[in-house]
Amino acid sequence: MASRPRWEAGTAAERAFAHITDYLAGLPERPVSAAEGYAKIHARLSVPLPAGSTDPLEIVDELAAAAEPGLAATGSPRFFGYVIGGTVPAALAADLMAVAWDQNAGLASLSPAAAAAEAVAGVWIKELLGLPATASVGITTGTQMAHVTALGAARHRALARYGWDVEAEGLHGAPPVRVFVGAARHTTVDAALRLLGFGSRRLTVVDTDDAGRMRPQALRAAVAAGTGPAIVVAQAGEINTGAFDAMGQICAISHEHGAWVHVDGAFGLWAAVSASARRRALVAGIDQADSWATDGHKWLNLAYDCGIAIVADERAHRAAMSTRAPYIPPPAADEHDPLEWTPEFSRRARGFALYAALRSLGRAGLTDLVDRCCAHARRLADALGALDGVAVLNDVELNQVLVRIDDDDATTAAVIELVVTGGEALVSGTVWHRAVAMRLSVCNWMTTEADVDRAVAAIAAAIADARGRCHA
Repeated sequence: MASRPRWEAGTAAERAFAHITDYLAGLPERPVSAAEGYAKIHARLSVPLPAGSTDPLEIVDELAAAAEPGLAATGSPRFFGYVIGGTVPAALAADLMAVAWDQNAGLASLSPAAAAAEAVAGVWIKELLGLPATASVGITTGTQMAHVTALGAARHRALARYGWDVEAEGLHGAPPVRVFVGAARHTTVDAALRLLGFGSRRLTVVDTDDAGRMRPQALRAAVAAGTGPAIVVAQAGEINTGAFDAMGQICAISHEHGAWVHVDGAFGLWAAVSASARRRALVAGIDQADSWATDGHKWLNLAYDCGIAIVADERAHRAAMSTRAPYIPPPAADEHDPLEWTPEFSRRARGFALYAALRSLGRAGLTDLVDRCCAHARRLADALGALDGVAVLNDVELNQVLVRIDDDDATTAAVIELVVTGGEALVSGTVWHRAVAMRLSVCNWMTTEADVDRAVAAIAAAIADARGRCHA
């Protein structure tokens, strides 16, 4: 009889860990952008499918060598593109253990540990954000699926109030649901609404101010113009400017007309933990909403992927997401079954890393992380705004900085490209009010003032280079 394979010293897992530690050791100083693009990496990986098995150690070594030039250093302290955090050490370690443990986190009966970690982390998150202790929490892949989860609950409750069981009957023949969104909403809101059967052409788009904040009176007029089930999507942290909708007013107006309020707070919700009264004021009234979505892989600095859906109406949340079958054992009265709170059944145990990150940082550590990143964003804005021809386009209330160079699309785009290809820092581009702009987001736990200054120097050099190219 063939012997059972064993995990021995010198195995693929240990070899992989050696590559991981080498990568992490070099992370602070490695070029931030990928050295090679998709085509080269694809060509290197495109080997014929082996007819037989391959030594795992050989695979690990060759994969590390082939992939390394195509890795963007998203955990770098000078990665300011998009809104991406790093990975705090405790979360990284917990994630590695979660992979090795290989738990299916859908059922408490299948993995009591994974379910318990999620449940405890959910309690802590509600406490940190000042949200109702009775709210239910689901852990998803990211804010995209957190929107699907929370808006699924919103759809259930909005239609149930009008006597319609959407889970049983679907949307065909249902009372029309009016959905109100801001003009500067994030694209994941639209994607989530489409998945839930709300076509993008049927959304009511509410006017926003110059920073992307929904205008409360415009919302009032739009909601009051009709009747029937209604959902309002507010925003805590516009992706370009970091601006916040006036949550107290938005919630009061919406609830006056019987509408459910969902908050897109992918990174902005964490202003709630700031030591600054001015920053905490940005989320004033947010506890009056009905559901919230945020990310773990942004300001909480978890490795990808982790999103968090929080719903005040536990019954609506469960009705929208829960699924049962004869072969799925029901949870005990004191158990948390994760499959009841997200669209996924089989899923990785994200709760271990989330638990580890929250316990590692604690309230004080998370407050320091948020405020430090905001201070770095302010330093970036001040230094860049002092450069000739550079305009800072937003009030830097949080961690987002939006700039434009020489009031010119071509020059701004060229600077972005030069900074990214230079590798000293990474920024991203956007279009704001029909003009090309550079966007910088600070949410990495490792970023220091020295990293900010290095990024400013790289941007200043790129500006000089771009001017020479664009005006030659």
